[in-house]
Amino acid sequence: MMALAAAGVAAALCGVVVRQKSPELSILLVLTACVLLLWNTLPFFQTIGELLEELAALGELSPAVLQPMVKTVGLSLVTKLSSSLCRDAGEGGIAAFLEVAGGGGAVAAALPLLKMVLELVVDLL
Repeated sequence: MMALAAAGVAAALCGVVVRQKSPELSILLVLTACVLLLWNTLPFFQTIGELLEELAALGELSPAVLQPMVKTVGLSLVTKLSSSLCRDAGEGGIAAFLEVAGGGGAVAAALPLLKMVLELVVDLL
């Protein structure tokens, strides 16, 4: 994690220096750095996924319960990253739209959980 943090700070500093001369090139540099950093964090997400599968098996949870949660977390991460990049590029309107769309996507991804809860309540009544 220390190496990722150092690479992120170095990329941010490079982005600031390049932004003074060429703002459009700075955005490409930052985007490239984000993709490379994300690529290097994929093993963390794989470990988390494996642990969630183990916990689901221990708790005898159906994948249908965990899947909406994982989708919602993934959507929130993608939304945060993409809206931050748009804000850095000076596109606040697009960033705001991405945040609204991400919120809608998160609600849509969580709806199966709501359906399961309602079915459980109906069965209990």
